[in-house]
Amino acid sequence: MFKKMKKIISDLYSADIAYYKYDQPIMTDRDYDKLYDQLLSLEKESGVVLSGSPTRKVSGDILEELTQANHSKPMLSAKKTKAIEDVVKFAAAQPVVVTWKLDGLTLVLRYKKGRFQKAITRGREGLVGEDVSHTVRVMMNVPMEIPYEEDLEVRGEGVISWSNFEKINAEIDLEEDDSYTHPRNLAAGSIRRLDARKSKTQYLEFLAFDIVDSSMDKSEQLGFLAEIGFDVVGYTLVNSDSTGKQLQEVIETSNPRGYTYPVDGLIIEYENTEYGQSLGATGHHENRLIAFKWEDTLYETKFLGLELATTRTGMVSITGIFEDVEIDGTKINRAYLHNLDIMDSFHLGIGDTVKIYKANQIIPQLAENITKSGTLKLPTSCPCCGETLIIQKSSNGTRYLYCENPVCIAKWVQKIVHFCDKTRMDITGLSQKILERLVANGWIKDFGDLYRLDRYRTEFINSPGFGEKLFDRLQASIEESRHCALNQFISGLGIPMVGRSAARTLNTHFQGDWNQFEKAIQEQYDFTQLPDFGQIMHDNIYAWYADDAAAKLWRPVLDQITFQEMVSEIKTIDNPFVDKIIVASGKLENYSRDGIQEKLIELGAKPTNAVSKKTDYLIVGEGAGSKLSKAQELGIPTLSETQFEDMLIGVAVT
Repeated sequence: MFKKMKKIISDLYSADIAYYKYDQPIMTDRDYDKLYDQLLSLEKESGVVLSGSPTRKVSGDILEELTQANHSKPMLSAKKTKAIEDVVKFAAAQPVVVTWKLDGLTLVLRYKKGRFQKAITRGREGLVGEDVSHTVRVMMNVPMEIPYEEDLEVRGEGVISWSNFEKINAEIDLEEDDSYTHPRNLAAGSIRRLDARKSKTQYLEFLAFDIVDSSMDKSEQLGFLAEIGFDVVGYTLVNSDSTGKQLQEVIETSNPRGYTYPVDGLIIEYENTEYGQSLGATGHHENRLIAFKWEDTLYETKFLGLELATTRTGMVSITGIFEDVEIDGTKINRAYLHNLDIMDSFHLGIGDTVKIYKANQIIPQLAENITKSGTLKLPTSCPCCGETLIIQKSSNGTRYLYCENPVCIAKWVQKIVHFCDKTRMDITGLSQKILERLVANGWIKDFGDLYRLDRYRTEFINSPGFGEKLFDRLQASIEESRHCALNQFISGLGIPMVGRSAARTLNTHFQGDWNQFEKAIQEQYDFTQLPDFGQIMHDNIYAWYADDAAAKLWRPVLDQITFQEMVSEIKTIDNPFVDKIIVASGKLENYSRDGIQEKLIELGAKPTNAVSKKTDYLIVGEGAGSKLSKAQELGIPTLSETQFEDMLIGVAVT
């Protein structure tokens, strides 16, 4: 039944995309309605509603940051081994369940009275994770409602199947970023995105593998989870056997390349949950299970040199190049070297004999350098702009190569990406890959050139991979952004520490008028007078404005855009929020983070991000955390979202 539900959801989603995005229907309205009604009937029959179901409105929240959440029980690791003898010894006296060790992002899902409440990542030391409920709600297969009324915590892995991963990379064109190297990175990055809407297209799935604090045996747990609507990790129950023959057969026939999802080993866990829990745990791992990882097969080849790539931040990635070596039917000739410390540890030289392997039978890695000539010279020039590279240390002391050139194309492209972002100027379709081409062609030298792209229409549509259709889509989005709000523009300029919240404050104070904002700077206005503006933000605005190089990038765009006039508010005597300092914290049902800020401004309130003695109200959502604690400590009135909306009844604001 659940398989059928997932198929219907997928078909309806595809129909929506074809109809609304491309105006090319793939089914009749009648067929769509029949599928919709069929899904509704299946949901009613099973008591399960899956994430992404069109029968429920799925929000696409955008957060400014992920909030922390405590685990009810520490998420410890598993003891690891590559010796099959260790696994046989572990399983000698008790039946065990063998499951795949999934390679994605571990999550805990919480349910209350049959409804999904929260999703938390494993996080720091398995004690404190990040609340990623906003993205989990738009994953492919997470049950939002289940036929089980008791409180339930389910552990599992957020993953992307190999087939969907290949589909994603195949669909990537010049409107997207470069192709991805592994489903794990894509899954982890997608789940932790602040914009949930961008996670919908990433084919994210959840595979359950454990129930927290359950008395059921392991195989019973997995069977129960499958019954109430979860997809579960593949598993095999193996009876105890002192020779370990059956267990060895299971391990030897477990081919990771034949499994639907990326894995990096196997988990062997005692079937008897009570027995497993009685064994306790160390500070690192639980004694009820053990992880088996495959031995890596090493292959000899010749080292040929390095390939460098400057990233958006200026950090230069380092990839080792070597003669082709065939591993599992695939020719491999590159391996990422991560940082300078790792590169130096191999004492590389051109022509050295090195050993390569596929980590977890998937990712090419350099294992060792047999020759160790140490003759390789450290790269000194940026591969993008040619400027001299420097060495910088991260907070943990790791050394990286960096390009400091402020006008390096790699950095310049990122500034445009920031400016065009949906939460800023909202110019959709201008991906980093497209922008790199436009900048390299000399068509975009400053922000203003974005609005003069029609000068190169002929060259654009005749360029490989571009074409007329892409140009028209980009041009329509660019034209639409010409008339913008002052806060959109200011937050897109990249002034250090002046983000969307600060930009909204500036927009309100200067009534949406750029000239007033610029005049204030010229007349040495004290920005620390504004709510949540400290001395550092004040100094950053003046430093940015005085930077002639930065001005050459942003000032030309002022001739291409117009600013929306702010509509004066009608503040009735019934409006309890006029001139009140209000903070909103936690996840709200009907407002995004930006949405509640805009609503408060519309009401004539003064939204801020920090709770202080001056705060008049704290609007509290799910996971309000430390702000709620501080408000209670200071005796500041708190409002639930319902109470806030009840107070809006009768308030006339236009």
